[in-house]
Amino acid sequence: MALLLPFTYGMDPTVAVVLLAATYVGAEYGGSIPAILIRTPGTNAAAATVLDGYAMKQQGRAGEALGISLYSGFVGGIVGLVVLVLLTEPLSRVALAFTPPAYFALGVLGLSVIGSVSGGSLVKGLIAALLGLMIATIGTDPVTGTSRFTFGSPELLSGIPPILVMVGLFAIGELLAQTGEPGWEKASADSARIRFPGPAMWKRIARPQAIGSVMGTIEGVMPGGGGTISAFLAYNEARRWSSHPEEFGKGSPEGIAAPEAANNTVACTALIPMLSLGIPSSNSSAVLLGGFLIHGLVPGPMLFVRNPEVVTGLYWGLLVANIAMLILGYLIMTPCLWLVNRPKPYLMGFIYAFVVSGVYSIEGSLFHVGVALGFGALGYVMRYLKIPFLPMVLGVVLGFLVESNYRRALVLSSGDHSTFLRDPLAAGLLLVAVTFIVVTVVRHLRAGREATA
Repeated sequence: MALLLPFTYGMDPTVAVVLLAATYVGAEYGGSIPAILIRTPGTNAAAATVLDGYAMKQQGRAGEALGISLYSGFVGGIVGLVVLVLLTEPLSRVALAFTPPAYFALGVLGLSVIGSVSGGSLVKGLIAALLGLMIATIGTDPVTGTSRFTFGSPELLSGIPPILVMVGLFAIGELLAQTGEPGWEKASADSARIRFPGPAMWKRIARPQAIGSVMGTIEGVMPGGGGTISAFLAYNEARRWSSHPEEFGKGSPEGIAAPEAANNTVACTALIPMLSLGIPSSNSSAVLLGGFLIHGLVPGPMLFVRNPEVVTGLYWGLLVANIAMLILGYLIMTPCLWLVNRPKPYLMGFIYAFVVSGVYSIEGSLFHVGVALGFGALGYVMRYLKIPFLPMVLGVVLGFLVESNYRRALVLSSGDHSTFLRDPLAAGLLLVAVTFIVVTVVRHLRAGREATA
């Protein structure tokens, strides 16, 4: 979106806005393709899809995984568009109720799922989460502006982008692990074609798709939310309500359907606070806001009065974008699956070059390449020690949200911690988080006693 922004100067405002919004929609889905095929999340939100998508690919079910991802993404996109069209004004008023204490509680609720995604060891999950939270503190202090843990490096003033952590852990760590393993089995001709889910699978993934759509609606409408948080929350809730929770992380179709529906819903619902209040809820919607301002359009309540044709055009453009996503996604799947069947040394070399060049292209920084390689080495060690990745990713993604809003809430309340209980929304979210934590600890203790017995 940022690369396309300069090219929109000479375009009609409606065309320019639709171009940027359609890019947003396509990227949210497209991130799942490398997540499933090469264990590299193309976007932050696709990190949740890696867990079961890549596992299904290793089982020879890559076509099925990609079909579920595409279908769930389309469902989430249509649900998000309906919410955007019908509920923009009332849902945007809900976002105004979120104060710093409520945002802090929301972050704590996200961290409360760590126990559920830690595998067999809660201690290792907590270690990984603490590492992620420590990484999130690197950079500039959100309140005082003081640099922290930068060691005098200007490249670290803005912190470590989560995408570097994810690419390092998932992609480069996987490359390092694969170098010592025999070549993988090639996908059969049958699995080299995308497979859309049949009626039985529709029934199974309907609930996780609904959970993902709800999470995407809630997160998208809140400034500061976004696809990453909604994808992980949807993944955890789908696991909690699933009839087969033991399959998650091992190739569960529900583990793909929930996060994909969530992040594609966010691609539309994230525009609600941006259109109604002029408040972008994610980096992508911030770029889209820039596209509006370039053409003299000021998002807010008056946008619907002064430039209704732009809003209407955006709605229709998003509908076309989601339909095009379904068609183009189907057409490019077979070449993507064919690529996976190439000889391992050539494919590994190509993937490595692709990952490094992608990291470098973010800001043209060799320092970022070094950071990603460092996290790749850390991922290799964590894999050897059987420390789960997901708690660490959650810590990195939610760390800044939790810390910044915790401190802002204390500044506004003059250091009074009771502000988190006086805010009804914050108190409710914290209560839910405590409930999740207690249930998780009890479950792990019970599993430990049963294993000992």
